[in-house]
Amino acid sequence: MASEGVLLGMGNPLLDISAVVDDAFLTKYDIKLNNAILAEEKHLPMYDELASKSNVDYIAGGATQNSIRVAQWMLQTPGATSYMGCIGKDKFGEEMKKNAQAAGVTAHYYEDETAPTGTCAVCVVGGERSLVANLSAANCYKSEHLKRPENWALVEKAKYIYIAGFFLTVSPDSIQLVAEHAAANNKVFLMNLSAPFICEFFRDAQEKVLPYVDYIFGNETETENIEEIALKISQLPLASGKQKRIAVITQGADPVVVAEDGKVKTFPVILLPKEKLVDTNGAGDAFVGGFLSQLVQGKSIEDCVRAGCYAANVIIQRSGCTYPEKPDFN
Repeated sequence: MASEGVLLGMGNPLLDISAVVDDAFLTKYDIKLNNAILAEEKHLPMYDELASKSNVDYIAGGATQNSIRVAQWMLQTPGATSYMGCIGKDKFGEEMKKNAQAAGVTAHYYEDETAPTGTCAVCVVGGERSLVANLSAANCYKSEHLKRPENWALVEKAKYIYIAGFFLTVSPDSIQLVAEHAAANNKVFLMNLSAPFICEFFRDAQEKVLPYVDYIFGNETETENIEEIALKISQLPLASGKQKRIAVITQGADPVVVAEDGKVKTFPVILLPKEKLVDTNGAGDAFVGGFLSQLVQGKSIEDCVRAGCYAANVIIQRSGCTYPEKPDFN
């Protein structure tokens, strides 16, 4: 059994606006499949266009929140997980609060008075997705919120803290605070390389926090020569008090690569016939969620990877990062 609040996530809560589009739509807005970017001026009309489609779905998302919700679903212990991020005071924000509550996640949102709740356009073509995030309120998270006693209590309670790299663009000082807390208190701190633009443009923030990271996740669109890179990442310098770093890289339908103690292992994923694939949105997040659900229970890396693959397999057979009522993992 997982204890209450054992796992904490911090990130950008976004409402996914998901619809099946065509290649012309991708061309019109100059976006690529299997990519994640931040919205620019030229992308802004896209949100209304998606919303006007008859097949549009609204799903509470944001990478970290997805992973936390999936971990919570796998654990089935109410309140085992908690989450912080910034939303607006609007109907999307209310939707987000309801969704977190229904999922059994203890969510402490910082509510911004001025900006609307962030959204993420999920443009699906042939089961593959392109993500365009309009952070809005999510971009307004402040470490003052984190430092409030009722919120810092979630940090104190947690034994595992997970933050997707996307949050580096929002509140690197919040990340630094929890990373240092984790190191000082022998807790496990986990991060995700998230998307190519994080590695390109936010390298300084990433390099500052990496020494504190015990587990780093990534996926294959970010890298070539996977095994070598996994090893390199696992062997980057560690902050004092940290024993080692484990790198876990997923590659879609190809094996999961785990680098630990200077060795690399690969684990096959559960293959899915193409006709069962609905969309890949949330697959990477679900993998992390499944992985975390076993890690917080002290299970082996093998079990963590198996649970990650199980969760990802469930998610890609549904629209967005959603799941049936109960998991069927043993």
